[in-house]
Amino acid sequence: MGNGVSSFNQFIHELSVDSDTSSIDYSSDEDDLDGICPASPLSHGSRSSRTSTCVNHNWHWTEWMAYIFSWILLPARFLLGIPFLLFRLVNIWGSRSSSDPGSPRPMHFHSFRKAHTSKDHVVHRTTDKRRGVIEDLHLAIEIFIEAIFDMFHKAAHCMLSPSKAFRIFVRWFSSPRAGVKDIDDDVLDASVPTATLGDVDPAPRERNRTPYHPLNTDARTCQDVITELGYPYEAIHVTTDDGYVLLLERIPRRDAQKAVYLQHGILDSSMGWVSNGVVGSPAFAAFDQGYDVFLGNLRGLVSREHVDKKISSRQYWRYSINEHGTKDIPAMIEKIHEVKTAELKISQLDEETNEEQWYKLCAISHSLGGAGMLMYVITRRVEEKPHRLSRLVLLSPAGFHGDCAFVFTVVSYLFLLLAPLLAFFVPAFYIPTRFFRMLLNKLARDFQNYPAFGGLVQTLMSYVVGGDSSNWVGVLGLPHYNMYDMPGVSFRVANHLAQLTRMGKFRMYDYGSTSANMEVYGSPEPLELGEYYGLIDIPVDLVAGRNDQVIRQSMVKKHYKLMKDSSVDVSYNEYEYAHLDFTFSHREELLAYVMSRLLLVEPSQKCHSKSEGSKGLTNSL
Repeated sequence: MGNGVSSFNQFIHELSVDSDTSSIDYSSDEDDLDGICPASPLSHGSRSSRTSTCVNHNWHWTEWMAYIFSWILLPARFLLGIPFLLFRLVNIWGSRSSSDPGSPRPMHFHSFRKAHTSKDHVVHRTTDKRRGVIEDLHLAIEIFIEAIFDMFHKAAHCMLSPSKAFRIFVRWFSSPRAGVKDIDDDVLDASVPTATLGDVDPAPRERNRTPYHPLNTDARTCQDVITELGYPYEAIHVTTDDGYVLLLERIPRRDAQKAVYLQHGILDSSMGWVSNGVVGSPAFAAFDQGYDVFLGNLRGLVSREHVDKKISSRQYWRYSINEHGTKDIPAMIEKIHEVKTAELKISQLDEETNEEQWYKLCAISHSLGGAGMLMYVITRRVEEKPHRLSRLVLLSPAGFHGDCAFVFTVVSYLFLLLAPLLAFFVPAFYIPTRFFRMLLNKLARDFQNYPAFGGLVQTLMSYVVGGDSSNWVGVLGLPHYNMYDMPGVSFRVANHLAQLTRMGKFRMYDYGSTSANMEVYGSPEPLELGEYYGLIDIPVDLVAGRNDQVIRQSMVKKHYKLMKDSSVDVSYNEYEYAHLDFTFSHREELLAYVMSRLLLVEPSQKCHSKSEGSKGLTNSL
């Protein structure tokens, strides 16, 4: 087993690439089609079985004995074919139930299917050829049955032709290669040419394999989704003060004097901002409105990108929400400032002055990204450093979690109780091996292919998260949950969220001792961020979901009330959304609202005059 992937799975992948179908269908009309369509490349065992049954021999007593053996083994063949038959019945039942519009179906199953048949959803296309675990088992059973009967056929042939079997046996010991050749020549005694339908030259050719679908799993990146839709793309690597290497992705509009920075939440990545295609994704909508779009990615990937290539897992995952707000976001925003300043050909501004910058930068954040963004603005104001932002749009922001589902409350208190013990054994919560990440990807595919299975998992997930109706199953099928990389949650981030739930306050991480807190904050208690909302000097737009059971609307209203009491220019709006609907669902009204808030920020007059002056100077030259 190499890289967590078994040789059997590799064989399954090779077979699927050759056959170019998600599963092999052995129908009763197969023999009739052989004379019409060119044969497709098959495995060695399959060629052996087909050839041995299609070659014309003169019937004598050996063939009659083999025929009798096949009838004797018929009960075994029937028993081995039962699982295959069950799979076929499940497939037929699923296709009929999905095609019958009048069939009764639970509401959550219907909504689940509707969410997955959206034409605008990029990452779940009808041309997707990935297989799930159930389809792999289906194919494995077919291969197993074929191999068993091929073995019995060869054994019967050797028993009924002892002289030929003896010659092969002798040549095996004298020359292994010659023995193999004799098996091919004597036992098979035929060859099946292969070709691809539609080719002028019928000679077999090796197919080009896409690097993004190894082992039938979807490993596309945000870059793949953006470029597939015809948009420009740029990747910028950002290094934080503590050595973490972050990926800042960009849909560049280099001459734009207004930019937007989108920050994802927990267990998410920049993929969330482009997953709904051209029509329903905030990133593409902002670009079409003339914005230079930047997509931030927080630390916390399984790949553990760091300047220290030998960093241990325990050292890498040693961070909390503090580092998101004071390390990751500042590094990416300063990189945006550096890039925009260089591209607009403006001299670097003094970091200590409040002079107006030559472009406008707005930020859109979701969930944990919203908490990190608020922490960033407040800490920069406390340190008297510029935060570069002109407006904040926070979609269901984290921070206050005193009012949450009963499940989250119980888990938080249990986590805090066991935290001293877990800290020694669990540095983070993630899937550590490629094999199990591949398995999750394939299971997500099964959830989509089998409505009953997916609906059951969707219902269970909804109960686990307190009744939130988000499309949890659909999110698992996104490409950023693949076998090569996947977002994780560090122990300290989970502990920080548990602290926020228990205290009911939005504050920085509590290191557990007075001395540790004094060393970091200069006080025995962590900084209460809610008490410093008065330092926010830019407009803030808060959006809550009435069906959001992860961060309830009462907690978003608490942000609003504290900001309003602190004289912050803040607005509040709410929709009939669940938690993941803000990013992973196509919501036109939300998209229109967010774009309307961004358009309230106009580029500065200085920027316009500078740009016009530069154009005039260029024209005069």
